[in-house]
Amino acid sequence: MTDIHAPDAVPAADAAPLEGFSGAHRGILCAMRAFAALPEFAAAAERSRQVAITTLQLFEGTVLPHHADEESELFPAVIRSATPGPERTHVEAMVDRLVAEHRSLESLWKMLRPAVKRAAAGITAQLDAEAVAALSYAYHRHAAFEETEFLPLAGEILARNGNHMAALGLAIHLRHAPAPVAYI
Repeated sequence: MTDIHAPDAVPAADAAPLEGFSGAHRGILCAMRAFAALPEFAAAAERSRQVAITTLQLFEGTVLPHHADEESELFPAVIRSATPGPERTHVEAMVDRLVAEHRSLESLWKMLRPAVKRAAAGITAQLDAEAVAALSYAYHRHAAFEETEFLPLAGEILARNGNHMAALGLAIHLRHAPAPVAYI
């Protein structure tokens, strides 16, 4: 039997205060693991912002003006230059398809643009992944049809008369030329 009043007897220590320190370390270490990934997350966030900026510039500065150029200059020139009959009918059907695709692509873009604009500004944005995939897929299909079907035929039709190709080039140039400054 041990005498608790004996000088070498020490009462059993309560470990509860140490458990608090140990528990704090577990939480701190978990947070530090998350913190260690922060540079990767920051890089991904910056990459996301840059892609959003580039996408805005692409649509506003390239895609939409490209559609307008095609619809106001290229398509009418090819239709006018096509041989009346089956060729012109075929070209008109192709142009109808391409214009319809332009409207569809622009509609998808209009839906996605606000979220892309927020992402470009570094603001959290919820992008509809299905809509993004649909726009990307639809544009790839559109471009493939235009590149493999329409443009080769357009080149063949316009090349029959060098003036037609030159007129198209001039029309597109004038469309993009800066407006002259008038002096009074």
